[in-house]
Amino acid sequence: MHMIQELSHNSTVALKCPTAEAEAVMAAAAAEFRGQARLPRFAAPRRYELRLRPDLAACVFSGEASVAVDVSAPTRFLVLNAADLAVDRASIRFQGLAPAEVSVFEEDEILVLEFAGELPLGEGVLAMRFNGTLNDQMRGFYRSKYEYKGETKNMAVTQFESVDARRCFPCWDEPSFKAKFKLTLEVPSELVALSNMPIVNEKIAGPIKTVEYEESPVMSTYLVAIVVGLFDYIEGVTSEGNKVRVYTQVGKSNQGKFALDVGVKSLNLYKEFFDTPYPLPKLDMVAIPDFTNGAMENYGLVTYREIYLLFDEQSSSASTKQNVAITVAHELAHQWFGNLVTMEWWTHLWLNEGFATWMSYLAVDSFFPEWNIWTQFLDSTTSALKLDSLAESHPIEVEIHHASEIDSIFDSISYDKGASVIRMLQSYLGAERFQKALASYIKKYAYSNAKTEDLWAVLEEVSGEPVKNLMTTWTKKQGYPVIGVKLKGHDVELEQDQFLLDGSSDSGMWIVPITLGCNSHDMQKRFLLKHKFSDIKGINSQYDDQDRQNSGNFWIKLNIDETGFYRVKYDDELTTALRNALQMKKLSLMDKIGIVEDAHALSIAGKQTLSSLLHLLYACRDEDDFSVLSHINSVTSSVAKISIDATPELAGEIKQLFIKLLLPTAEKLGWDPKNSESHLDAMLRPVLLVGLVQLGHDKTISEGVRRFQIFFDDRNTSLLPPDTRKAAYLSVMHNVSSTNRSGYDALLKIYRESTEVEERLNVLGILSSCQDKDIVLESLNFIFTDEVRNQDAYLVLRSVIIDARETAWSWLKENWDRITKTFAASAILSDYVKSIVTLFTSKEKEAEISQFFATRTKPGFKRALKQSLENVRISARWVDGIRGEAELAQTVHDLLIKL
Repeated sequence: MHMIQELSHNSTVALKCPTAEAEAVMAAAAAEFRGQARLPRFAAPRRYELRLRPDLAACVFSGEASVAVDVSAPTRFLVLNAADLAVDRASIRFQGLAPAEVSVFEEDEILVLEFAGELPLGEGVLAMRFNGTLNDQMRGFYRSKYEYKGETKNMAVTQFESVDARRCFPCWDEPSFKAKFKLTLEVPSELVALSNMPIVNEKIAGPIKTVEYEESPVMSTYLVAIVVGLFDYIEGVTSEGNKVRVYTQVGKSNQGKFALDVGVKSLNLYKEFFDTPYPLPKLDMVAIPDFTNGAMENYGLVTYREIYLLFDEQSSSASTKQNVAITVAHELAHQWFGNLVTMEWWTHLWLNEGFATWMSYLAVDSFFPEWNIWTQFLDSTTSALKLDSLAESHPIEVEIHHASEIDSIFDSISYDKGASVIRMLQSYLGAERFQKALASYIKKYAYSNAKTEDLWAVLEEVSGEPVKNLMTTWTKKQGYPVIGVKLKGHDVELEQDQFLLDGSSDSGMWIVPITLGCNSHDMQKRFLLKHKFSDIKGINSQYDDQDRQNSGNFWIKLNIDETGFYRVKYDDELTTALRNALQMKKLSLMDKIGIVEDAHALSIAGKQTLSSLLHLLYACRDEDDFSVLSHINSVTSSVAKISIDATPELAGEIKQLFIKLLLPTAEKLGWDPKNSESHLDAMLRPVLLVGLVQLGHDKTISEGVRRFQIFFDDRNTSLLPPDTRKAAYLSVMHNVSSTNRSGYDALLKIYRESTEVEERLNVLGILSSCQDKDIVLESLNFIFTDEVRNQDAYLVLRSVIIDARETAWSWLKENWDRITKTFAASAILSDYVKSIVTLFTSKEKEAEISQFFATRTKPGFKRALKQSLENVRISARWVDGIRGEAELAQTVHDLLIKL
């Protein structure tokens, strides 16, 4: 990889070379820009004119930039970003002047140009030439490989968010430095060349064509995009006449039809919702074989990992169809929330990601109401609640002190907590007022930047509610509360504390929108809890103590439909009442999920016993809803894993208990899809089958192996459709060993022969699900081969089971240097660390892991490492708590008999 090169002072320049003394003074002056979180504001770009020449054979590129720069304050400097580029110092000119000194600070990724005298105020043009490498790190301007007619070819792709435009051209690489862009590409004549804007002119000269694009509206550098390669496409059009295209590898355009349909519908819906038209003439969506993120919302040219854009009726699962819809709707929401109105700085990333996440569910619910997608939204809320109950979490609005820190906040806090507090605020304000305010916000800040406070101000103006006061603690403060609920006579007492999974307590205070139902969802109390304590008088006055104990109709539920971002801890009487209400199907699907997830978290934190959680799960034994059972399956998996270390003598019986919970619905659904079944039943089947295989259910494993053998001999058999293949593949791996590896070899053969991305990912995602040390090592080492794309390697690590964790940890230590060189992206390294470290549950192992990483930590995965180590400590504490439960064995035995 080419780093920025500080060119020799012998380079030809227009100005007389400074003396050694002057050079020293200049270098010292330039150093004042080092170590700063942000670029200085005395100069800002207004328009970029870029010409780029990617060489796909040699994997290099060259370019020229002419940037109209507005100098707004007296200065001798221009300071901009550049990284991994060789800038031709002799070519640098500003208004005809060459810089007297060019300083490069690699750690800060800045290029400092110092001129002999003060620059004239107003607009001038900065010009320079540069070249770089089409890297294989999936960031900046990089190469992606694909197959065409049996031959491996390269395509050139950009991925600039968050701070990687500087790896393609020197620029002011911060969101607030919005400018217009005029791009020209010189590329091989036979290739498709795409950018943000439509082509305005194309000239072919033999093997090379020059493609010129329309000038863009003002936008941030991270949204500039280029894709060059061989593609097919299909096309649609919005109600406003905007062309929408989906580009795929040659021969796969039919797999883009579903995404195209969702894309056109999304643009139409968002135009109405925001009362603002889509700002560009066209929208392209492109499937990229090598892509580190799920997708990227580049203005007018959205790039996707193939699995998140392509859907085939014959070879794709129901979950893939849903993921494509959610991802497309998310990225297209960004065309307004993020692209048209952009966060002022990365501290406000949640304005982009939280809103795009929330909007994607709103859109998909409109297109596919039968999917019950808002109930599934609680997956996002649960993910955020789990991460935000760590001491090593961070606020939604987090200060960024260096570019290297930015990637670490692209996490469940910015996305899922952001979306969840938006849902909470919408529920409090009402949908109509909320939509009206968002439309006003978009119009007010279109083509500019905004901060969180700007959004609150518009919401306050439109709604008349004290939004800033309500929401500030939710975005600026880390964590969230647990609301304690106690019955005292006919009154209910509430108390809030910060909830932490390590069991510690903190007297944190939030303004909490409380919703409360007593015996009914129709009669709700709504109010703001502004203090630590609050009493609700006479809520259950129609019941005396005897009635409450005998009546299955009495219950109190806080946080109706889980619209609030908090947990609830009930006293024993209310816990029993809710369990009865759940068993008698008095509660909504969302409330069931909330009760189960809160009980799980409270058990981990030592605030409730595991026995209490098992009784609650038993009350769910007749459940058949996809979303509820998905959460139950997740909780049972967590408990089954911890029991291996906490109570090995009971682990087998706990697994049998969970098998009995899941089996009735799994047997009802069976392995084979029904012609009339719903999308949600198609989603539920693999969740239950995979869960049963992981719990070691012999009959399910045997059936999975039987169906796999038929599928291996006949890939067109109807006995193993895409939805159930993972369960069958896991069944095969259950029996694999070094001396019985035929199933493993068969899976590798399927991986190598398949051209379908989903199929290959299914295989990668189970290869390490084995107790055999040699097989696990072979699978882990497989990620270093050319057969596995870097973006997909994490799947192999995620499938490591507890029995193989020591093998995986030893492998990680031995290969760490190679891993950091091969997989440089922070998100990938964070995944590797989390996947293996969180398998452990002892303080001794936490100390060993901490010591290993003491000298190996980098900013990009530092936060993920700290969070993983905290999770190990939390698991160790949960293990100790479970071991101290005297009644646990009796509870397990009693429930097994009942089932």
